[in-house]
Amino acid sequence: MASAYRENLIIKVINESHANAWSQAVNEWEITDCIEDESCSQSCICGKENLRYLYEIHNMITNNYLYPIGSSCIKKFERGDMVEETLIAEDMFKLLHAVENNHFIELSSELFSRKLLRALYDRGAFLPTKHNSYNEFNDYNFMLDMFNKRRISELQEKKARAIILNSIKPYLQSEIRNRVKR
Repeated sequence: MASAYRENLIIKVINESHANAWSQAVNEWEITDCIEDESCSQSCICGKENLRYLYEIHNMITNNYLYPIGSSCIKKFERGDMVEETLIAEDMFKLLHAVENNHFIELSSELFSRKLLRALYDRGAFLPTKHNSYNEFNDYNFMLDMFNKRRISELQEKKARAIILNSIKPYLQSEIRNRVKR
């Protein structure tokens, strides 16, 4: 990001913050939403054009919101939690597109990570069913265990695929799909 973009970001964030210094102002903000703009037609509050991922951030002290902010500017906050949230959001969109394009979805590091599985669990993607004793944590825990293994049996692979098709895919289609702007 060029220095003019950085200066624009700093000015706008500080103007909407309680703190008057960047080093303190960055701690007042949290990510509240992310939309994917497939046309890349919007610009960041810093002025950078052609954003694909449009983040909204909220100041917890002033109750102000800033939108849209690109992931490059989120990284300028130098907060691990916010960077992690951008990675998870973008991974959710990547997984959604793989589902929509009818790609063969398997539990691999190409589309999944431990953090993405945890985010899917935290956001309610795993459903309580008869097969998991009506406890969605059992499916999350199974998927995490399978993700950590080098080799899984054919039966374990079928179970993982069933969880992806019956829980994760519907979640993505109902909760993440509406965050894509075409």
